[in-house]
Formats: sequence, C-alpha cells, structure tokens
Amino acid sequence: MPREKFQTLTEPMFYTLLCLHRAAYGAEIMEQVAALTGGAVRLGPGTLYHLLEEFHAAGLITESDALGRRRTYRLTPKGEALLQNEYARLCRLTDDYRRVFRPRGAAPGQDKEDEP
Repeated sequence: MPREKFQTLTEPMFYTLLCLHRAAYGAEIMEQVAALTGGAVRLGPGTLYHLLEEFHAAGLITESDALGRRRTYRLTPKGEALLQNEYARLCRLTDDYRRVFRPRGAAPGQDKEDEP
C-alpha cells in the first residue's frame, strides 16, 4: 500500500513550508532556507518550484500576490496543520532517542541537556 503524499516531509519540504509562515517568493525562500540551516539545506530553483507546484496543487500553500513573473506564496491553514503535525512527529522521534540513550543513572525525563 503506497504512503499518503506528504505523510512525512523531506528537509527541503519542511523548510520550504516553514519559510512560508509569512508570504515569500522563490528567491526569498531559497535564501531563508540556506540561512535557517546554516547552508546545510540549499534549494535549487528546479526543486523549489516543483515543491511549490505540488504544495499549491495539494492546497498547502496559496499564491498571495503576483507581480510579473514573481509569485508570492503563503501557508494555508491546511499547510500549517501539516507542518505542525510534522514537527510533532519529529519531536516524538527525538523523545524516543533520548529515552534510548538516556545517561546511566539519570531519572526519566532527565538528560544531558538538563544538567547545569
């Protein structure tokens, strides 16, 4: 059985949607993703515009403005819910990691980050 589209997000998908919490156009999105990730994730125009097309078709983003060839996009409530669900999924993964690799002798809920 194939997975539902956008059930989990790749890093380019996640960061593209994250950048659209407020209206942005393509070049802004590419710059914001690179800045947010310290250059670890870089979107090329082909990847970005393919994602924008897919997100738009799925109702996750809407075109909020158009000036010539420049299109500005923004998250829809559906896109925001998807992003929030992905964030919750990632949090569950990191919580599981912490439970498995909890320092010896540490109480549940206590990890190295909690130490002064």
